Amino acid sequence: MEIDSHLSSTFKQRGEMAMEIESVRCECCGLKEDCTQDYINEVKSKFEGKWLCGLCSEAVRDEVSRNKKQQFGVEEAVEAHMSFCGKFKSNPAVRVADGMRQMLRRSGDFSNTRNSPSSSSSSSSSSSSSKKFARSATTKLY
Repeated sequence: MEIDSHLSSTFKQRGEMAMEIESVRCECCGLKEDCTQDYINEVKSKFEGKWLCGLCSEAVRDEVSRNKKQQFGVEEAVEAHMSFCGKFKSNPAVRVADGMRQMLRRSGDFSNTRNSPSSSSSSSSSSSSSKKFARSATTKLY
């Protein structure tokens, strides 16, 4: 009876250690996830000791498979993807501005059909169409 209780407590301790949840941050995009230590170690072993989230790991695998002819290994693919993510991670204001720009471009496609004037003269419609896409004085090009 003593042996059984000792074994069950040992297995219980090992199970708790294996199932201990740890918070880890992706070294590419910065996404934070809760994972077991076993899973973290498995991912790190595949990506040169770096922990990558699921999306970044898929991007790295895709990069490796697309560049097999150029001998593009995992290490190079991880570095390339980290560089790519770093461009977007470095300045959140740029990401917001890019998102707004894309949203406005998409909404501009739909505004032509909804706001078409039905009873305006041809001279006013030609002048309004030339000013429709004019750049404002406050817009700054980078």
